[in-house]
Amino acid sequence: MTEIPRPRRPWDRTPIAEREYFDLLGPGLVSVAPARERAPPGTTEWMPPTGGAWVHVGADGRIRAFTGKVEVGQGTRTALARIVAEELRVPLERVELVMGDTDLCPWDMGTFGSRSMPDALPAVAAAAARALTELRALGAARLGTSPDGAEVADGEIRIPGRTGSLRYEDAVADERRLVEADLRSTPFAPSAGGRAGRTTSDPLAEEYVTGLRRFGSDLTRPGMLHGAILWAPGDGSPVPGAKTPTPAAGGLPLIVRDGEFTGAVAATVGRAPAALRELTPLPPSPRLPGEPEIEAYLRSHPLEGDHWDTDEETAGEVAPAFTAAPWKLEATYRTAYIAHVPLEPHLALAEWTGARVTIWVGTQTPFRVRTEVARALGISETDVRVIVPPTGSGFGGKHGGEIATAAARLARAAGRPVRVAFDREEEFRHGYLRPMSLIDVRAAADRTGRLVAWSFVNVNGGAASLLGPYRVANRSIHNRLARSPLAQGSYRSLAATPNTFARESAVDELARSAGIDPLEFRERNLDDPRLLAVLHRAVERSGWRGRAAGPGEGWGLAVGVEKGGRVATIARVRVGDDRRPRVDRLVSAFEAGAIVHPENLRSQVEGAQVMALGGALFEAVHFDAAGLTNPRLSQYRVPRFSDLPRVEVDLLDAPEHPAAGAGESPMIAVAPAVANAIFDATGVRCRSLPLAPDGRLP
Repeated sequence: MTEIPRPRRPWDRTPIAEREYFDLLGPGLVSVAPARERAPPGTTEWMPPTGGAWVHVGADGRIRAFTGKVEVGQGTRTALARIVAEELRVPLERVELVMGDTDLCPWDMGTFGSRSMPDALPAVAAAAARALTELRALGAARLGTSPDGAEVADGEIRIPGRTGSLRYEDAVADERRLVEADLRSTPFAPSAGGRAGRTTSDPLAEEYVTGLRRFGSDLTRPGMLHGAILWAPGDGSPVPGAKTPTPAAGGLPLIVRDGEFTGAVAATVGRAPAALRELTPLPPSPRLPGEPEIEAYLRSHPLEGDHWDTDEETAGEVAPAFTAAPWKLEATYRTAYIAHVPLEPHLALAEWTGARVTIWVGTQTPFRVRTEVARALGISETDVRVIVPPTGSGFGGKHGGEIATAAARLARAAGRPVRVAFDREEEFRHGYLRPMSLIDVRAAADRTGRLVAWSFVNVNGGAASLLGPYRVANRSIHNRLARSPLAQGSYRSLAATPNTFARESAVDELARSAGIDPLEFRERNLDDPRLLAVLHRAVERSGWRGRAAGPGEGWGLAVGVEKGGRVATIARVRVGDDRRPRVDRLVSAFEAGAIVHPENLRSQVEGAQVMALGGALFEAVHFDAAGLTNPRLSQYRVPRFSDLPRVEVDLLDAPEHPAAGAGESPMIAVAPAVANAIFDATGVRCRSLPLAPDGRLP
């Protein structure tokens, strides 16, 4: 990918007609899909504002598409490039996708919530389709016919019955043409003969598997130095009376104090944190509640205001329905704080050119980072350029701009490029965590196996997938946030995993109490035909109806809906005399609308299953009054190859529905399916995640 020069002003902050598209990209055609300020009328799904997209078809033969979304391992770079390739009728290799560069790309709220395809696909498709219309018209004019008399294929404009053709680059030679697309056009759906929606090779695959792909960790700049951050306890205030190490030749190490920030710059990775350790010792950290106290703490420290005791959904009268029902359940389900553990920890590299700074940073929210850096440094956003290089995963943990701001401060003070990278312990201690959840459930079913009462209260965990897919006439569902003593924030699937764990465990408990097969119980209470379709596909693939289990073996199933995706997972588990659970098989069926990139979608679902297995079985952050006690991978257990079961995935294509994201929803049914299988194998009902924190069942 050739580096594009920096514009005078970020294009998202410049009127469309004043952007230097052709000065920087060369002559050709630019098609712009405008920003979406709000959801279209009549839309019920939450749709955040987006900055649209633009596509440049160059006289040099290059085709570039620009989107504010970023690639953090989820495969959207290739998926969106396929959309452009199909709309423009060119090979996939012709398309270059520019992502997450705040000077060149459309503004975007961020890459999270499985919103990449729902947000970016319509805009990218609209811009490419409008470009094709203009290319057809330009080519037809040069060939002496009307646009209706021209056809396009393989990057060429042709006239049926005539020999010869006109390449796109020849059609736009010497052009500086700017056109605008209409976002209200028909949503993109993969065509039967197109590249999107069917298996094709990924142009970047060889780079990934051979190690040639350059991630943020690989970046360097001439004269680059290394920086480190001093993590003060409590409110992060400056270190009083700190002594500065004596600099060596060249003025390094350099201690930088800027308001409440203290950091160091040195010539080597290890010297910068060593210089910070030579400062005056910090006062002790404030005391935190330890693990034995945490549940009482969260219940007694509500987040005041509208978030506390917010009725997410109420209907009917739960109490009398619960009292009258023959089958009842009252239980609390718990999920631990867990860490993101990205393969590539947080890092940023900053370089100043005059009054303007460029920051390469692995983040899911480049435009938010631009704003944070500008505010912290007291400069205009037009003087901050954020570029997101290929990044080794985020899982919701790379939203803020703290490390980018630190790199910019240190680079400004040092007068040279500075790279700041978390080590693994910093990643644990100074990243935020998935919130702990305490979920109180009171539920009841009548003698026919119909749910008649449902009270569901999540304390601290969040609202994702709170309502659930089941039909219950009498229900009371609440989301109650708390003041967590540990930093918490977004995590892949948000609260959908704990809420689905509690709901699907409770449904399973009621089904077994009533003596009804868990599959049949769900069929009686679900009225989402798309969810029933994935459930039946998983049942068929797994052999659930003819299942057999030997001693210590069990089967469990769970379903869920989140971010527009439907998933059903069936787990087969063995538990030996040592009470160590072993997941032998995971079968999942998944549907998320139209399939654009099938092999990547399958990889996303498989990866989500493996990641979810860690949180289901053993992942947990441990802490005491002083803070985290397992902030290293030698202490924090993540899935290993030896833990992996046979993972089978069935994908259901639903081209009548828009493509939904698939980075999160495949995770949510794994933990309850495994918990339900453990009960089937042992008769032990585990209501807390992780299910086997020390490798064994409680």
